[in-house]
Amino acid sequence: MPEIYIPTLHTFAMNNSFTGSSGALRFKIVPNVVMATPKEVDFEQSTIFAQFWHGPFCYEKSEMEGENTFPMTEEGRLALKQWLESNI
Repeated sequence: MPEIYIPTLHTFAMNNSFTGSSGALRFKIVPNVVMATPKEVDFEQSTIFAQFWHGPFCYEKSEMEGENTFPMTEEGRLALKQWLESNI
């Protein structure tokens, strides 16, 4: 099974979205960052929302086949990766 690349938590903590693909699988990952202080992310309250679809078209032109929300932790990031890989 192909391995999907998911960025580090730091990428999501900086409020960066990420899109990727593996074969016909396409996905979009969007963080929901909650700040503990003006400079510190509250990882316990923050989440990562992911959607996937199959096909040649971009996000805006596709119908989503699945979506899920994961905690913004290393365990959540790995669960997100496994979830996407199970839908290839």
